[in-house]
Amino acid sequence: MKRNLTLTVASAALIAGASAVQAEDLTLCWAAWDPANALVELSRDFEEQSGHNMSFEFVPWPNFADRMLNELNSGGQLCDLMIGDSQWIGGSAESGHYVQLNDFFDEQGISMGDFIPATVRGYSEWPKGTPNYWALPAFGDVVGWTYRRDWFERPELQEEFMATYGYELAAPETLAQLRDIAAFFQGREIDGTTVYGAAIYTERGSEGITMGVTNALYNYGFTYGSAENPYEIEGIVNSDGAVAGLEFYRDLYDCCTPPGSSDWYMSENIDAYRSGQVAMQMNFAFIWPGVNADPNVGGDRSGYFPNPAGPGGQYAQLGGQGISVVSYSENQDAALEYIAWFAQPEVQASWWEAGGYSALRAVVEDPGFADSQPYAQTFLDSMAIVQDFWAEPAYADLLLAMQDRVHSYVVAGEGTAQEALDGLVEDWIEVFEDEGLID
Repeated sequence: MKRNLTLTVASAALIAGASAVQAEDLTLCWAAWDPANALVELSRDFEEQSGHNMSFEFVPWPNFADRMLNELNSGGQLCDLMIGDSQWIGGSAESGHYVQLNDFFDEQGISMGDFIPATVRGYSEWPKGTPNYWALPAFGDVVGWTYRRDWFERPELQEEFMATYGYELAAPETLAQLRDIAAFFQGREIDGTTVYGAAIYTERGSEGITMGVTNALYNYGFTYGSAENPYEIEGIVNSDGAVAGLEFYRDLYDCCTPPGSSDWYMSENIDAYRSGQVAMQMNFAFIWPGVNADPNVGGDRSGYFPNPAGPGGQYAQLGGQGISVVSYSENQDAALEYIAWFAQPEVQASWWEAGGYSALRAVVEDPGFADSQPYAQTFLDSMAIVQDFWAEPAYADLLLAMQDRVHSYVVAGEGTAQEALDGLVEDWIEVFEDEGLID
């Protein structure tokens, strides 16, 4: 697709009118990762059209939440635009950190119906399920899997796997198959190197193991609350299915991961995969362009598949972010110009080409999208099955409790899965009581 970006009439008028008055400098804040670099290049078009100069404040993922939430909570004016994590939406809306965008969307003809529904709910809405929008979906992301297709397709390994498990060695469709395949590769020698089954999320300090274990929990029947009351969690968060899902994740960790992988998240999994240590890796979809271009594992050597189904269904952990205007910015009008520019279908198409993950339906539902990249169909399939963590204003307390309980059981081997989830229910109920959400 050509990057000949044609403005809508409303957006053009907005940009032209503001630019005629004054060109302002804008700072966009996000995490430091490959998509951010792609956005810098994409934003040069906005600078040319608007006359505004863009600056960027990118913070590494392990420090991103602490750094940027401190900035918001202090009323800081560093950021005019914030691409904040999906879990921040509740707290940022209720604390007045973000500008509500409903009126602006109406003025610009921007419809949330034009975006993937899961991203609107995950990145934009607060309260959830209401038409109150605090962000534009900016970067669709989801946990999926990458695998060494070149290893899977070796005839001698296919023959051995069939003899052992009775089915074809291919991208797994179920979690049980994923466990079989990971065990098959664990400790195997390939091309003179000992390799391992899978790299999964185990990191404790921020959100890693939670973003990993939920891909098993959801698919064994775990939900966050009852349909009638989202804060009714006793017997649900710690249900028999949830216990079985947590046991599965610990078994996968024990049987089939590399030595020393007790505190791994995105970057460690990427490194293990690119260096040829593992047959499969769990990771967010943002890594797939880099994998595809990698000189060691790229091209036809790698394949991609959605998080496999479990006995309770097929779901995957939502990642990604929305882009918001920070309420403390002195350049809100110019920041809104950027939102209007970024929302255009032509810009969103270029965003996908540049390595960003557009959430605009006109892009992802284009007939040529599925064939545009080797991982495009997997992205579509994965975004159709997403679930997300709590987005309550107290999400950080909820997250820390889950990190502690799950890591202690899965990695440290403490207690039982039932005890871990029973303890998590107690922790979460205490948070809900402190927040006045339950009596």
